[in-house]
Amino acid sequence: MINIPVFLNRFLAVACVFLSCLGAMANHRVVILTDVENEPDDTESLVRLMLYTNEIDVRGLVATTSTHLRTRVSPQTIHRVIDAYAKVRANLLLHKQGYPTADYLHSVVKSGPALYGLAGLGKGKDSDGSNLIIDELKRADDRPLWVCAWGGVNVLAQALYTMKATMPERQLKPLLRKLRVYTISDQDDTGHYIRNTFPEVFYIVSPGGYGAATWVGMNCDDPGADSVTVSNEWIARNIQQGHGPLGTVYPDVAYGMEGDTPSWLNLIDNGLSNPEHPDWGGWGGRYKLYLPRLEDCDPNGFVGVPLEGETRPIWTNAYDDYRPFVMQSHGCAIRQDSVTYRGYRTTLWRWREDIQNDFAARMDWCTKQYAEANHAPEIHLNHGKELTVKSGTTVMLDATGTSDPDGDALSYLWFCYPEAGSGLDVKVQGAPNIHHVNVPLPKVKAPQDVHFILKVTDKGMPRLSSYARIILHIVP
Repeated sequence: MINIPVFLNRFLAVACVFLSCLGAMANHRVVILTDVENEPDDTESLVRLMLYTNEIDVRGLVATTSTHLRTRVSPQTIHRVIDAYAKVRANLLLHKQGYPTADYLHSVVKSGPALYGLAGLGKGKDSDGSNLIIDELKRADDRPLWVCAWGGVNVLAQALYTMKATMPERQLKPLLRKLRVYTISDQDDTGHYIRNTFPEVFYIVSPGGYGAATWVGMNCDDPGADSVTVSNEWIARNIQQGHGPLGTVYPDVAYGMEGDTPSWLNLIDNGLSNPEHPDWGGWGGRYKLYLPRLEDCDPNGFVGVPLEGETRPIWTNAYDDYRPFVMQSHGCAIRQDSVTYRGYRTTLWRWREDIQNDFAARMDWCTKQYAEANHAPEIHLNHGKELTVKSGTTVMLDATGTSDPDGDALSYLWFCYPEAGSGLDVKVQGAPNIHHVNVPLPKVKAPQDVHFILKVTDKGMPRLSSYARIILHIVP
């Protein structure tokens, strides 16, 4: 005789695993390299990462050294954060499926050598961390492998060294083309080895001193940036206190909040970014492919890593001209500010309030039931995400049918992102904050691309935003 409750529980458990696997298949696969225990910010980034493991397929969490942590690695801290995640995972699953088991995450924690930079590179210096990267690159998986480096990259350098020494060129080259590296800054002396020895590797970095780095937009107090959501008081109220065990292990800020987090933020599928196009911009900042000048890389900034000239183009700092939208008390609910802010950090901090609100909402998921927490709007476009349109005509962009899973009221905002396209700044006709807008197109003599972003924000608490990017291919 079948015990119905037991059968149903087992069926639901199997179904959840199946759905989790389906979700992981579509997610970007990632290996994290972290010099955790160098300072508290890596632990902070690990806490946030746990909340997005349903959106990102974490294939490895590797403890490494860096210029600031040269003689030890600390995998035990990674395990401690995972232990806290284990206590809230069941509640997270009430809000979204796809969160991996803590046992799985523990299984992919590895270590690199307790050696700094090039001292850990060479024959016989393989580690569990470098072997994991090799295994992932060799895996029969068509998805690119993202290596997000929060510290030194000698573990990755060793993996590539070993592959080059043991594999014929015809086998090595396709694997190198699957590799994507985003290291916030060079934090050991093997980054240049990788870029010079393997020029085909996709590499995002702000070389040189931290003062010339895009990732600083995560915690800077630049003019124009709303710093409330990165304040110690906000962190204590929204992250650390009253949000369960995962919030409890989020340490106080010592030098800067979560400087490493931008390395994986663009991998979240929120409708804004396309990781294969760093020049399109998103939560992790915006980057362009070029050969940076040595003098633009803060050569006198403190890093502890010698600054060398680049020998080939890399994905590095790009500039945005950003005019924020501000709320109005009367009339049209929103208007564009009169002040324009320009910078490479601007490409990141322009999204920071949305980033932090999303973090705060997921911390709520750790302890609250579904009906008590907030969830992001679900955008519905009534046309494609890429449209070929005739210059001099008018096109309608329409998101009628967009909804919110909690039944919250919604605010709409359509705006052009000139730097992501050909540089044209095209305005909508009339108010930009309704669910459908008309866009008069300029006359062009040659094809031009214009990127429009739709941002939909709910009126829940905290306010959450979703995005859609519409690319207009304007032809003469």
